[in-house]
Amino acid sequence: MTTARVVLIAGPTASGKSALALEVAEKFGGAVINADSMQVYRDLRIITARPTPADEARVPHKLYGFVDAAENYSVGRWCRDVGETLKQIAAQSGIAVLVGGTGLYFSALTRGLAAVPPIPASVRDEVRDRLRREGGPVLHAELSRLDPATAGRITANDRSRISRALEVVLATGRPLSDWHREGLPPLIDPERATKVFLTCERKELIRRIEVRFATMMETAALEEVRRLAGRGLDPNLPAMKAHGVPWLIRHLKGEISREEAVAGAVMDTRRYAKRQLTWFRNQMQGWSWGGPEACFAAIRTGLEARF
Repeated sequence: MTTARVVLIAGPTASGKSALALEVAEKFGGAVINADSMQVYRDLRIITARPTPADEARVPHKLYGFVDAAENYSVGRWCRDVGETLKQIAAQSGIAVLVGGTGLYFSALTRGLAAVPPIPASVRDEVRDRLRREGGPVLHAELSRLDPATAGRITANDRSRISRALEVVLATGRPLSDWHREGLPPLIDPERATKVFLTCERKELIRRIEVRFATMMETAALEEVRRLAGRGLDPNLPAMKAHGVPWLIRHLKGEISREEAVAGAVMDTRRYAKRQLTWFRNQMQGWSWGGPEACFAAIRTGLEARF
């Protein structure tokens, strides 16, 4: 685990997390580290609300805009990248301020990344039922197409290993060998980190989401998406699914009006913010919740108490 002094700032989209992280890093002498799965992509500065160049010049910012949109950047890769960043900050005796809204990033950071994620019961039951009806060789042949590396290590009659490997690739879309490579222990001790969840009243959050997207549209978001669409990338790539991107692409194709695209993007963002609130409330216990002033006070207290 890292020896760096760590502050974790999470919250729903448009809650003001980046501004708080910048304030904390300036006040206590730290670096801001991205914990948002969309802000890693260099093609999407505007539509993902990445910190501005002016903000990035005020304090060091790490892991922003360094991945090409053609890549499928995973939580496992983020863990490795953030681990190296934390080592650098620890060597400089600085404070690491991790900020973002991607719950899985914070979970992996504080709990570790499971070698294999939980498999839904529906997928598991379906595979095992097929195994009984169709037999091991048939499912092994399917596994050979979906995960040849794992299938090559399993005989056609090893029913338990065939079903397990097939369950994983069908449920996650990724082969078992990938998950085994990405299994990682926690990078920080959550008891030694200062953890805050920045939030605000629901109507205010909706207003911020609407105003922020309107501002994006006024500052070349459409041109940014036009350039991305012009690359002809696989629409299933994460960057192609960033909030607003699918709607604006539909507008650029002439399928919907600008107003319809904006309304759709705002609604998707509102739904995402609601899911973020629910996920953190259910999954990440022991975080201090509040507005900017309360969160800043909790961070100050936490840093003074722990270090």
